[in-house]
Amino acid sequence: MAEALPEGRVLTAPESMDGYRHDDAEWAPYGQPLAVVRPRSTAEVRTLVRWCLEHRVPLVPRGAGTGLSGGANALDGSVVVSFEAMDRVLEIDAGERLAVVQPGVVNDDLRRACAEHGLWYPPDPASSPWSTIGGNVATNAGGMCCVKYGVTRDYVLGLEVVTGGGEIVRLGRRTAKGVAGYDLCSLLVGSEGTLGVITEVTVRLRARRPAERTVVGHFDSAVAAGEAVAAVAAAGVVPSALELVDRHCLAAVDAWKNMGLSAEADTVLLGRLDTPGAAGDAEAELMVDCFRGAGATWAAVSTDQQEADALFDARRLAYPALERLGPVLTEDVCVPRAKVPEMLARIDRTAAAHDLLIANIAHAGDGNLHPLIITPPGDDAARARAQRAFEAILDDALDLGGTVTGEHGVGLLKRRGMERELGPGVLALHHAVKTALDPHGILNPGKVVGVQGVTAEPVGETIAGPV
Repeated sequence: MAEALPEGRVLTAPESMDGYRHDDAEWAPYGQPLAVVRPRSTAEVRTLVRWCLEHRVPLVPRGAGTGLSGGANALDGSVVVSFEAMDRVLEIDAGERLAVVQPGVVNDDLRRACAEHGLWYPPDPASSPWSTIGGNVATNAGGMCCVKYGVTRDYVLGLEVVTGGGEIVRLGRRTAKGVAGYDLCSLLVGSEGTLGVITEVTVRLRARRPAERTVVGHFDSAVAAGEAVAAVAAAGVVPSALELVDRHCLAAVDAWKNMGLSAEADTVLLGRLDTPGAAGDAEAELMVDCFRGAGATWAAVSTDQQEADALFDARRLAYPALERLGPVLTEDVCVPRAKVPEMLARIDRTAAAHDLLIANIAHAGDGNLHPLIITPPGDDAARARAQRAFEAILDDALDLGGTVTGEHGVGLLKRRGMERELGPGVLALHHAVKTALDPHGILNPGKVVGVQGVTAEPVGETIAGPV
């Protein structure tokens, strides 16, 4: 392999590959790769795919490794392809409102580049300071503002892809409209590297949005905050963000960053609205009324922008702050907004039934909940209970008409839940698509639909603690 690629692209020393073996998914299994390859061009990726085809070696694409489902975890004897060196913004077309980027571009770096042209790339996962556009596309990432502006798939216009047969193809378009043929571009979004290796992404941009108003509400329980979320939806208010953060998250962030956050509430709702003018003022007051009607102990439109920004910063920092307490098993269920209160109540019951600390953060405005199951380091009994609680939460989400993953992807951790969600008929369609696009089974085998390729699933070591 090293002979087929330029010098410096291939890593084989075990110590140099350690940081590429897994993503941030707690306890998802991973193996020892044969090599890690860091290409700098699409041509090099094609060379690598063809080498893997010739030698029947599985290929595992990797972005920044911030995933939370094990989708980028290595298999024994696989090649991990890291896109860290393909990190250029190739084009920003202000007239057409689009950008063309390599997959290793960090989300926030693209947003900053767009801002210089008065433009905005909306998808904003909590990992946006570190996660890459390629990884975001692979999992169809969402974020705080997707309640109003949609997820990654809504912004991907076109892709350059190396297929499972080692060919370079372009999918999608650059035009505002286009319906020629099947929408294979959208099919690749969210496929977690199992249907093709993405080497370039063309994304739709928006004009820079107006300034946002922030509404803050304090609640005595997560369930009460969930009732407020349902009330906002019923009132027809479409916030640009509506985030739920409980006291465990706020306390963890405060202990880490000394931000002086309020600990007066069990759960805080953070709403933002970017409707301009008087209409925006009216929406903000209506959101306050919804919060109070659901039992908020305090609710108001924030007049302190610095404090409001600090609360949203705390929302982004919640996951790494909780990791400091011990291993965190992260959920990603999504339910209809009217079912958010019931889902939060079921999470509370699951925590009690399994004697676990489960913290809650959520993109509550679109029903996407992230229960965070925290276990003491080295406590194997708690770990076993956490894994049972994880599966119970998936089942509860499905029972309420939801899905097992809103934005993190299936990877390795949620295959059982996905199988229950989709059923045999739809799974058979997935298997047929996988076989058609990856006939030799080399692309991230064992992930998502669990179709095995040229080797077995990842085995051996597991992540013992926070990454």
